[in-house]
Amino acid sequence: MLKRKYGSRYDWKRVTERAYTELYIDSDSSFKGYVSLLHLKEVREPLYMSYEERTVCIADDGYYWMQHFPEGQNYSVTTVFNSSGGIVQWYIDICKSIGYCTKNGPWMDDLYLDLIVLPTGKIIEKDIDELEIALKNKEISTWEYELAWTEFDRLKLELTDGCLKLKEMTMSHFDLLSQSFDVAERGN
Repeated sequence: MLKRKYGSRYDWKRVTERAYTELYIDSDSSFKGYVSLLHLKEVREPLYMSYEERTVCIADDGYYWMQHFPEGQNYSVTTVFNSSGGIVQWYIDICKSIGYCTKNGPWMDDLYLDLIVLPTGKIIEKDIDELEIALKNKEISTWEYELAWTEFDRLKLELTDGCLKLKEMTMSHFDLLSQSFDVAERGN
C-alpha cells in the first residue's frame, strides 16, 4: 500500500502551532499545479536528518515547508526554509500520482525513491532499499517499480544538467505564498 502524503501535514504531531496556505498556479510558464506552504510556528522539538557526514535541521520553530505538486507529473518537491527564509534543502519524492482533497489539500502517493538536493548542489539518493523491499513484498507492482526508477533517473539527470530550476521556482512561489501569512497576521 502506497503512503499518501498531504501538503498540509495535518497529522504531523511535532508541529504544535502552525499556519497553512495553498494555491493553484497556472500562470507560471515553468510550473502548473498546487503549491502548499506550511509555517511551523512552533514545534515540540527540532527534527534533524543526517546525510553522510552532515547533520541538517529540517524542522524547528519558525521554519517553512513548501511543497510543489506539479500537475501530470510523478514527483513532488518539498523545500525546507529555515526561520530566516534560507533554503535548507529540497526533498524530491517520486510518486505514483498527485491529487487534491477538499478536506486536506493537495496530496501525492509516495513511490519510496527520493532525491535530496542541498543548497551546495549536492544530490543525495534515498530509500532505494525501501523500493526494493516493497517490490519483493508485492506492496507495489512491477509497473510502479519501473515508473519509480524511470522518474528517479530522469529527475537526477535534469538536476545534474541544471534543467530543473529549483531555486528560481521555489523562491518566487515562496514569496507569493508567504504574502498571505503577512496579510493574515496584519489583520489580527
